[in-house]
Amino acid sequence: GRAAEAAPAAAVAAPAGADYPGASTSTPLKGVRKVVAKRMMESLTSTAQLTLNTTANAAGILALRKKVKNADGSLGLNKITLNDLVCFAVSRTLPKYPVFNAHLEDGVLTEFEQVHLGFACDTPRGLLVPVIRSAQALGLKAFSDEAKRLAGGAIDGTIAPDFLSGGTFTVSNIGSFGIETFTPVINLPQTAILGVGAITPRPTVAADGTIGVEQRLNLSLTIDHQVIDGADGARFLRDLVAAIENIDVTVLA
Repeated sequence: GRAAEAAPAAAVAAPAGADYPGASTSTPLKGVRKVVAKRMMESLTSTAQLTLNTTANAAGILALRKKVKNADGSLGLNKITLNDLVCFAVSRTLPKYPVFNAHLEDGVLTEFEQVHLGFACDTPRGLLVPVIRSAQALGLKAFSDEAKRLAGGAIDGTIAPDFLSGGTFTVSNIGSFGIETFTPVINLPQTAILGVGAITPRPTVAADGTIGVEQRLNLSLTIDHQVIDGADGARFLRDLVAAIENIDVTVLA
């Protein structure tokens, strides 16, 4: 006999627009978020960004941080952070590399004598970048105190606008979140930015073949290849790594 034809499968109704992919909310960007969005896109579309990654032996700064943390409270050194130490090393390295402490605007490169060091700050209003003026001239305690003053003002909304502009170089540290490497976006019109990642244990092999473990600080340097070559970026990182690895109690003087 003739095989019975299978009944066609029932059509599956398309989900109603309101139920797929679910409820949504549309919110126009505004305030700090709108400014950040605009500046990030401008940076990525108007520069030739290249990121170089390396690590530094963190034994020295970890030991120094422990020493100042346990110091006599009357000295005012206890609140110096690892980020303070890294940024302090940056402020001492930049004067050797003027093209990194510079602005590029309308095809004109302007190099600066003073290091106005910006540092990315996560605030309730979004990303802000307070600027430590003449950072290269400050001792470590004064540097740390100013960083905390500015960060506090950025977080509570009392920072003066003048301290949110005029930076010549920026440091972005998200190592506290466990991030090892990333590609920080240049803060226009600056020519470079340093990303600081987490300190992580890495295996090492000594000259005699002995295997050990070092605590390594992850660093990511983004440069504008329009004015900075890769070799220059490598040299800057080499000297910064040396400054970080050789930091000692003399910086407290």
